[in-house]
Amino acid sequence: MNRAFWCLAFGFGSMFATGVAAPAAPVVPAPAGVLNVMERVADWQLAHSPADRPRDGWVQAAGYTGIMALSGISKSPRFEEAMMKMGVENQWKPAGRVYHADDHCVLQTYIELYTRHPDKAMLAPAIARFDAILAAPTPVGNEFKAPDRVINYWWCDALYMGPPSWIGLWKATGKAAYLDFALENWWKTSDFLYDKEEYLYFRDATYFAKRESNGRKIFWSRGNGWVVGGLVHVLQLLPSGHPARAKFEQQFREMMATLVTLQAEDGFWRSSLLDPAEYPAQEASGTGFFCYGLLWGVNEGLLDRATYLPAALKGWAALNTCVQPDGKLIHIQPIGADPKKFDENSTEPYGVGSFLLAGSELFRVRSL
Repeated sequence: MNRAFWCLAFGFGSMFATGVAAPAAPVVPAPAGVLNVMERVADWQLAHSPADRPRDGWVQAAGYTGIMALSGISKSPRFEEAMMKMGVENQWKPAGRVYHADDHCVLQTYIELYTRHPDKAMLAPAIARFDAILAAPTPVGNEFKAPDRVINYWWCDALYMGPPSWIGLWKATGKAAYLDFALENWWKTSDFLYDKEEYLYFRDATYFAKRESNGRKIFWSRGNGWVVGGLVHVLQLLPSGHPARAKFEQQFREMMATLVTLQAEDGFWRSSLLDPAEYPAQEASGTGFFCYGLLWGVNEGLLDRATYLPAALKGWAALNTCVQPDGKLIHIQPIGADPKKFDENSTEPYGVGSFLLAGSELFRVRSL
């Protein structure tokens, strides 16, 4: 492991810069301005809920996680009210596939709403679903059969969709089996998909041997963004001092130290992290998740402010160029599994979710 990695990961870069003047402190946007753009983007999304995306499916559910973050800082009740309405209309049920992590994502919002408005009916479907999985923990279906093993979370996106729901239900109910399931399956997936040379996740096993046009491995921006978001949510839920935290913190630092070196000069991360020239389009969903991770890490003291905050602020400035006057957020790569070229006007709720999550952490940052 080289010196540059450790300098970035643990904030020691300045020790090698003797005699070099420290850069000026970055200018942090005013919280009121951050909140204003967040509310505009969320209002647009709530007014344009895509009819072809199920209300309990992952596409919208990943957007809900951002709206929930906004509802925690906005003075208006309209965002939480929209989420309560959604939960009631969904009867607090997860989506239909029993084992599939994508169909567990919506439970994150239900569980967080339960912590604000305790009503056991809000948790009953989640408990029923997860207890059924615990009773028969080996998933059913060919899609779960990765090479040489059967695995619940065989694609990296699942680490955003599934474990935070399991850990959230553990916190809400006290049932340790939910936490144990999440921890066991996170590290099974990490062992399977995490590249310990690049400190990035393959999307799934089909990408192990594939290469980009420049000969580098294929590491998809949003796929790694899902993992970063999942790491943040897991660490938010695990109590301080919990024995499981250290390993998650280590992986978080490793990934963020790598990712900060892959940001383009304009503030975006491209769809292909190691071959940005092949996919030059600006992309907002991966960029949103990486900004979220950088800002959360700075706020929690896990990442060095001087090293990581400038990259986060550059990313936020880039994201703001994707906000249209009416609040529509564009430059979001459509649903997929790998880097793609796409229409710059593309939008999706999950990209809005990552933008709102990033904004919620920037709202907490204060100028020195």
